[in-house]
Amino acid sequence: MRRVVSPYGNHSGSWLRGNLHTHTMCSDGYLPPWDTVAEYARLGYDFLMLSDHDALTEVDGLDSRGMVLIPGNEITDGGGHILHVNASRRVPPLKNRQRVIDRIAADGGLAILCHPNWEKEFNHWPQRQLERLNGYHGIEIYNGISERHPGNALATDRWDRLLGIGRRVWGFGNDDTHKEIDQAKAWNMVCARDRSVSGIVDALRSGRFYVSTGVYIDAIRVSGKRIIVEARNAQCYDIIADYGRIVARVADTVLDFSVPDMFWEKFTYLRVECHGPAAIQAWTQPFFLQK
Repeated sequence: MRRVVSPYGNHSGSWLRGNLHTHTMCSDGYLPPWDTVAEYARLGYDFLMLSDHDALTEVDGLDSRGMVLIPGNEITDGGGHILHVNASRRVPPLKNRQRVIDRIAADGGLAILCHPNWEKEFNHWPQRQLERLNGYHGIEIYNGISERHPGNALATDRWDRLLGIGRRVWGFGNDDTHKEIDQAKAWNMVCARDRSVSGIVDALRSGRFYVSTGVYIDAIRVSGKRIIVEARNAQCYDIIADYGRIVARVADTVLDFSVPDMFWEKFTYLRVECHGPAAIQAWTQPFFLQK
């Protein structure tokens, strides 16, 4: 039986906006932790992770300002950068990044590979290394600070290459805040069953979230072979298949796409890019085509 497998299910729960890549003065950010939290609360965020370089910044004693604070850090020294989401202990920056990912998993956390297209060579994470490593939950498909650095903030090209070879990894979007100018560049909209660290992390682990730079999705549904996406400020939608192919473009405020029968023979996944005014976007997680 052919069916579209969606990570969203019936997406029952609340949509929560959050950033998982935030630096403070505990490493190379511009504000102390308590002021960083206050800034994101002022911007209307629901959850935040402080991710200082190779240091586990304490969040238990901070005034959360109504947000959910997730413990974590960015493992930096010795190789490609990795976010350790929901960290209960510091994982050392071992040069063998597979061992780092394994230790994050043993800690019960999530490993996200940061800014693949950062730096002059657009190659902070070589593709062969992305393909060789196992056990990580996703990559940053948008990294805000890379807008003002050499490289490319967008890394959906890397994501499609991974998905195309059968790797089921999620796409994340984060600010990578170091200065005030970096705030609210990209965020994760998570459909969490409850407003808690465990509720948010469970949704991130399962893929019940989308990435946005300004487009807000109100509904994501699958009904048989139909993919339905409703985004209040979208102007058009692109349907992306294996290795980044645009297989359909719909100019409307609502996407109601019936997957053609021939797609099951040609493709293994579809994902949706939502385009709004002034180049703002949103990216769904992939929908897998199961025979």
